[in-house]
Amino acid sequence: MADTLSVMETVGSERAVLWGFDATGPLSILFAATYPERTAALLVYASYARGSWAPDYPWSWTDEQWDEYLLKSERRWGQPDYVEEFTKWLAPTARLDQTDLEIWTSFFRATSPGTQIALETMERETDIRHVLPAVHVPALVLHRTGDQVYSVEEGRYLAEHIAGARFVELDGVDHLPWYGDTDAILGEIDRFFGSVLDEEAEFDRLLATVMFTDIVGSTQRASHMGDRAWRQLLATHHHRLRGLLARYRGREVDTAGDGFLATFDGPARAIRCAVTIAQAMRDIGLEVRVGLHTGEIELEGDDVRGIAVHIGARVASLAGPGEVLVSSTVKDLVAGSGLTFADAGEHELKGVPERWHLYRVRE
Repeated sequence: MADTLSVMETVGSERAVLWGFDATGPLSILFAATYPERTAALLVYASYARGSWAPDYPWSWTDEQWDEYLLKSERRWGQPDYVEEFTKWLAPTARLDQTDLEIWTSFFRATSPGTQIALETMERETDIRHVLPAVHVPALVLHRTGDQVYSVEEGRYLAEHIAGARFVELDGVDHLPWYGDTDAILGEIDRFFGSVLDEEAEFDRLLATVMFTDIVGSTQRASHMGDRAWRQLLATHHHRLRGLLARYRGREVDTAGDGFLATFDGPARAIRCAVTIAQAMRDIGLEVRVGLHTGEIELEGDDVRGIAVHIGARVASLAGPGEVLVSSTVKDLVAGSGLTFADAGEHELKGVPERWHLYRVRE
């Protein structure tokens, strides 16, 4: 698993979709259970949970079957007739000509019999049944009903023990996915990825209170004070505002000139932060306008998007010097908090449907 993490770090991948086929299925499952934060989804095709027979896992080979198979493999590995026999077991429908068999033979001979036996022994001793309940990422398990290498029951077992996993039985007898009806496999994978992306998009949407601030008359003030003095005052403004955001657990999203965009997970805390900001800026000789709105936002990296952000910006633009203006949504959500408001009337917000009722926060 360390190798997988190393590759992901090298290519800059934060989260990956894991494809587990045959003996790599258990490895992919183990990675998904251990590193869910690095796993976007898990796709398992024609794999297994345990490599050898057990009373509660009757589909794998017994010790006698394993011993016979390993002995035959050690004696005949890489021989053309064995290669042909082996590949027909993996893909009964494949029509292999002489060139295909030569390619497969070269492939087999690239691995020594000793290495192959070591790999098969590892598979024989694999048992990840206890790991399956620890997988909590989107998962799809695919298995062909006539697979002769691993029974379709093994695929069903995986899906039944991974929470929320989707199991799809596919027609066919080929163990290798690139033989037989590949379109069926690709179609299921495409549908699965689509559902994962839709789900991810939902995860990236959340309810938040959006706050916009802006210094009133900043251009005229900068012209009157001069560049150096204005920069010093602006630095003080930024320092104080960021300190208050930290105090009220707001998240700074963006800074454009003398304005800030921040989000909060609670409207009451956002209002109290806004009021304190207005007072703190007044103490250094600045008047700010602040607008607040609560709604569903979309996360896009460190940025935020959505109609709620536009509404918050429009509300702020209507606030007067030293004023904190909120939408009716914010006012309704803080009922009983002790905060008081003055009616600011109904307004049309540019680019936003319908008229909106706004309220001034009373300090």
